[in-house]
Amino acid sequence: MDPDRPLLISLDAPGIPDDQIVGGKAAKLAHLMRAGFPVPRGFCLTTWAYEAFVIDARIIPAIRMELGRKSMDDMRWEEIWDAALRIRSTFLTQPLSGLLQTTVAEGLQLFNSSTRLAVRSSAVGEDSAGHSFAGLHESVVGVRGTRAVEDAVRLVWASLWSDAALLYRQELGLDPARSRMAVVVQEMVDADRSGVAFARDPRDLRRDHAIIEAVPGPCRLLVDGLVDPDRWVLDRATQGVVSWLPGQREDSDQAPLLQSEDLQHILQTLLSIEQLFGWAPDMEWTGRADSLTVLQARPVATVMPDDDAKRSWYLTLRPGDARLKALRQRIAGQLIPELAAAGEAFASEQLDQLDNQQLADAIEQRSQALVKWKKIYWDEFIPFAHGVRRLATYYNDVVTPEDPYEFVGLLRDQPLLATQRNSVISQLAQQLKSNPAVRAAVEELLTSQTHALPWSSFRDALLQRGGGAEEFVHTFDEFQERFLDVTFDHERLREHAGPLLRNLVELSRYSDPPEDHRVSPSHASATLEEKLLVAVGSERRAEAIDMIETGRVSWRLRDDDNLLVSRLDSQCLRALGVAATRLRELGRLTGDGHLDDSYLARLVCGLREPATAVITVEDSTKSDVSQSSVRPQGETPRQLIGQPASPGIATGVVRCISGRDDLGKFRRGEILVCDAIQPTMTHLVPLAGGIIERRGGMLIHGAIIARELGIPCVNGVRDVTKILKNGDLVTLDGHLGIVTVGAADFDLEIGGVH
Repeated sequence: MDPDRPLLISLDAPGIPDDQIVGGKAAKLAHLMRAGFPVPRGFCLTTWAYEAFVIDARIIPAIRMELGRKSMDDMRWEEIWDAALRIRSTFLTQPLSGLLQTTVAEGLQLFNSSTRLAVRSSAVGEDSAGHSFAGLHESVVGVRGTRAVEDAVRLVWASLWSDAALLYRQELGLDPARSRMAVVVQEMVDADRSGVAFARDPRDLRRDHAIIEAVPGPCRLLVDGLVDPDRWVLDRATQGVVSWLPGQREDSDQAPLLQSEDLQHILQTLLSIEQLFGWAPDMEWTGRADSLTVLQARPVATVMPDDDAKRSWYLTLRPGDARLKALRQRIAGQLIPELAAAGEAFASEQLDQLDNQQLADAIEQRSQALVKWKKIYWDEFIPFAHGVRRLATYYNDVVTPEDPYEFVGLLRDQPLLATQRNSVISQLAQQLKSNPAVRAAVEELLTSQTHALPWSSFRDALLQRGGGAEEFVHTFDEFQERFLDVTFDHERLREHAGPLLRNLVELSRYSDPPEDHRVSPSHASATLEEKLLVAVGSERRAEAIDMIETGRVSWRLRDDDNLLVSRLDSQCLRALGVAATRLRELGRLTGDGHLDDSYLARLVCGLREPATAVITVEDSTKSDVSQSSVRPQGETPRQLIGQPASPGIATGVVRCISGRDDLGKFRRGEILVCDAIQPTMTHLVPLAGGIIERRGGMLIHGAIIARELGIPCVNGVRDVTKILKNGDLVTLDGHLGIVTVGAADFDLEIGGVH
């Protein structure tokens, strides 16, 4: 070991610690310890230990590949999360070198084998006056044993590259490639009272006030937001209590958690630390009065007023386990049933039987419900979608699989609405395949249409053809009722059956599903669940089961909530359509344009006030050429770079999907190009030779379905819906995340020979 580049430094070692070597947190703890403050004993694995690990394990090239594929400015949050997950997996699957194992063992000689330890991050710049990074890096508490400490150290190192940490550094203009992580290993000290304290009120630094918050038990209950604290405001000059607010806890008897001597001792410690460092501290503590222990101290943020707001927003991207569980219970037990019931109630209402005033009320009622549920969607459904990602990190941290997406197998066989919908679509396609006469009749009717027929007219015409069409019609009627009361491209799918009927004809030409459609037994849900439960052990079995359930419910509802909200949107459009028809009959509405919610207020006014001016619906007829089919001016690039979402290589012609009418034009073997595959269009995927999406992420619909079906997929391709047009020949490489436009190189070479 190079004495000038030590891998381990004890917190009580002599000398002034360099935060470039031990990180901000460890440097401050060491300084406090030397000044005589009560700090848990421990040691620090330096940034040189981190550098030795990433070099020995050849992790630097992996990081460069993940973050160098394209600019972070062009990456969506989901893509950054995917890159962070793959980097984390690389850290967790690489063993420590013999030298680093010896170094960790040397540090652990400070404790006996039964001592519970806290393994905490200490990145360079962490806990500084400008940037706190609080909550962005990992801490692992309650660790025992050499192997567990090694695992925790790797996890803390990996958290330097978490999605939230990467986004935070990017916003602050910090170069992630220059980041370094030291790790603090300390004895756990958990008293019956713990909390945080601020030498200045962080809400208004001009006030001469200090804030003390306390919870029963360990400090992490407060930091993680699991327990509501008691809060005191103290006058710094007189040291008297200005106010006390008891925490809202089920077992609270409203008696203060701290006595006067406890408050005085904490305040004196705060002021002494302020005098030592020259800045007002934000301190984590545990214990009471003379038994007080300082767990951490950093400056109260004063330099960048928006810095803490940015960090807080990034932390909302990954709500804690308690928040996820509460969301699971509320969403699955209350919100989804209420949302489904609202859609059912609106769908069953006989709008034609309402008078004008009642119809106006019905439109407003639907509009208000849609606004309400869209807000709930963003406030609660979107945060709960993190449950899948939390399951991913939990599974990978414990199992450390070679494939960082192995956990997806735990989510299979969930009763998704989209899966049920696709199952009926397959049944309809099979009915056409087994009855060529009915399929021929459907094709002939589709070909002979001069304009789009509503399903009711198409249905009658098909039944008149005979040939045993009754079974197909009956199944399609039920399908319409259950699944097509949704919107796509701002129109009701239920009113436009033509594109789906064309898809069914194309699907009916399919042979039996290929082998790639079958799930490998080693990745079956039950097998992976048992694998996780064995890895966590009996003590954490209940925790793991709860984590799996949260992930599965999150996965199931991430589709269902979209479709159920879309049904409310569909019912709004239905009511607007009834109003438009009525006003046309009264001569108070003209024009053949497309109705949307921008006309809502005028239609309601027209129903309620007969004297209002005539409403004109402007013509917004769509061109036969979709927006995504028009290439912007300039030369088309030879290669497009995205994310490798599903392995495999495919060559084919492009079919851009941007609107409802595009759905029916899709043919087997074409390369599906779109902004993102929505739950209402997943039935196209089995027809596709490959998928290219603008939106990126390994857990979006296109990526998941493509991997299950063995179809190559590249996503996160910037402006792909503008660059590629229908008929373009492309080759996509799902291993590397590259799309080649035009003939592949080997085809060009062969063509040159001939």
